This record gives sequence, structure tokens and C-alpha cells, in this order.
Amino acid sequence: MQTRTGRIVRSLSGFYDVQTADAVITCRGRGALRRAGESPLTGDMVEIAVEGGKGMVQKVLPRKNRFIRPAVANVDALVIFAANTNPVTEPFLIDRVAAIAGDQEVPVYVCVNKCDLDPATDLVRIYTNAGFPVIRASAQTGEGVDQLRALLKGKLTAFTGNTGVGKSSMLNALCPELSLATGEVSEKLGRGRHTTRHVELYCLGEDTYVADTPGFSSFDTEQMDVLLKENLQYAFPDFAPWLGQCQFHDCSHRAEPGCSVRAAVEAGKLEKTRYESYLRLYEKAEQIKPWEIGK
Repeated sequence: MQTRTGRIVRSLSGFYDVQTADAVITCRGRGALRRAGESPLTGDMVEIAVEGGKGMVQKVLPRKNRFIRPAVANVDALVIFAANTNPVTEPFLIDRVAAIAGDQEVPVYVCVNKCDLDPATDLVRIYTNAGFPVIRASAQTGEGVDQLRALLKGKLTAFTGNTGVGKSSMLNALCPELSLATGEVSEKLGRGRHTTRHVELYCLGEDTYVADTPGFSSFDTEQMDVLLKENLQYAFPDFAPWLGQCQFHDCSHRAEPGCSVRAAVEAGKLEKTRYESYLRLYEKAEQIKPWEIGK
């Protein structure tokens, strides 16, 4: 029996494809991992035992980060895909994912796709003003593809966003030989069909990997990571210039007098939708107990 180290590049139904130095080995998870409540994730570095061409994940090596949805670990950046047409992306979906990433200090890019159909001027304005790198893109025309490719270079990046927004289509534009399945978007319902049902890493060149992940809807945000309300303000980087300037040092930025964050919103210096998302997330965070973080 040999012991090797590698990265999980695909997770599906209890099987893990692990990329080692010289091969991809399909593994099962060791029972002790399940009993300990430790689920290996795509992106994890793991130790595996190999015998007869078959492998067993023995140990998950320390992670620098992990996410529940998308279920991925050790990412260098997150690209949140959005669109303003079929389907229309609700800013709250972007803001919740961005806050979760911000809480783990993972850089976020916003890729506004389908700009050949709708320029999504409001989305571009909101996230440019909020300080995120924003890429206007179209997987169909090629707009923004080279810009996105340059941002991905040398990183392990996860693509995420609502169903039907074009994550797999963009991966095909970045690397046509992948020929990933893409789905139609229902004109009646305004949402897409899930074509990506698991998380898989794709190599786009030396030291450049992209994790394609299943899309989600507004209902799925309930399954995402949770944040403590005390940390939430720091997960909104556009709030930073006004933090510490409120009348009360423990200001929650909701109804307290002398709140600098609310004043910035009223003055048009902070995007209203970003502040509204903060309020919705704060309400959710109030229901979370500290011991629930990291469950």
C-alpha cells in the first residue's frame, strides 16, 4: 500500500477523484472521516492510501478556507456570476455570497454575463461603486473572456451564481475543449435548469484551476454559511470608510442615532441595495448562536 498526497478535483456520490503528481485516482472516504463529521471537499489537499489502483482518503490536510455552498475548499478567489436577463440576478444573492467570502478574506470578482442581451447597467454600477472588480461579459460574443482569463491566471477560483446565469457557458468560452453541458433558460419561469450537479475543478493552464459549481436560487441561500452579526459589517468592504465613526461604538447600523453608515446611504455614498442586503443578513445573523458557527 502506498501513501500519496493530492488535491480532490471532483466529488460525486461519496467518490473523490484525487489529482496526484502523476495520476488521477478515484477514492472512497475513510469511515473515520464520516464518523468525525469531516466531509472532504473539492479543492481539499488530502493524504490517500493506494492499493491495486484504488484509493482511500485517509486525511484532509489543513484548509485555508472552506465554503458550504458552493462546497469547495482552498480557493484563492470567488467569481460571482450575475445577469440582468433570463434569469435576472437579485442583488441579495450576490451580496450574501460576497459577504461569506469577505468574512474569510477571499477576494471576490463580479462577472456580469449576457451583456449582449442586456448591459446590466445597474448591476455594474452597484458593484463597481462597492469596490469589487467587475467584468462585463458575454460567453456568446466573447466580450470580457480575455479579461476574466487574466484574473484567473495562477489561481484556484470558484465560479458561483444563480442557476442559468452562464457559468458553464463561460468555462466553455475560456476553454472550448471542455465542451461542458449547458442548459436552456425557461422564458416563462426566468430561471435555468441545473446542468452542473457537482463541484469539479478544471485546469485552464499551468497553476490555473476553476471550480464549476451547481447554481442556486434565492431559496438555497438558507443552506449557505452563517456569519455572526458582530462580524457582518466587516464583510461589506464598502462600509469600511464609515466604520468607527458612528455615535455609538457598538452601532449595528440599523436604527441608532448618529450612524455614519446610514448617513452615507442617505447621501448616496453607499449603494442602497448593499445596505438593504446588510439589513436582511443582520436579521438572519441575529438568529445564529455563536456555537453554530463552524458546525
